[in-house]
Amino acid sequence: MEKLTGKDKELIRNSWESLGKNKVPHGIVMFTRLFELDPGLFNLFRYKTNCNSTQDCLSSPEFLDHVTKVMLVIDAAVSHLDDLHSLEDFLLNLGRKHQAVGVKTQSFSVVGESLLYMLQCSLGQAYTAPLRQAWLNMYGIVVAAMSSGWVKNGEHKSD
Repeated sequence: MEKLTGKDKELIRNSWESLGKNKVPHGIVMFTRLFELDPGLFNLFRYKTNCNSTQDCLSSPEFLDHVTKVMLVIDAAVSHLDDLHSLEDFLLNLGRKHQAVGVKTQSFSVVGESLLYMLQCSLGQAYTAPLRQAWLNMYGIVVAAMSSGWVKNGEHKSD
């Protein structure tokens, strides 16, 4: 697993400090953007709530639970910046779960774009090029581990 610079960690922690306290609204911004960028991903979410529109689903209890979980993964990554390796097994398993429900690894990049969009919207002028790069660096580490789990799950299924 790659390592982040001290400056990356500082930028990520400082930017997440306020966002992490109010996760769900920021997560909704992120997922709204995700479905704008790739509407096909919406079909991966099948809930009991009858969704007549994206907005209906974004406000359903099941989807809000998923948003919370995603934001908690980001929170865990930020909390473990000094030892992201400690999350490797968790992230491998998360990659396996995503592979099992039909998520393609290409979708991870769209999620990254959506994360950056949420950060830009939420942080305003505090969203700088170095901050963007720091988040990209961290997200790259997270995605590498998840992709590894995704691949391993796919290999396991073909045995």
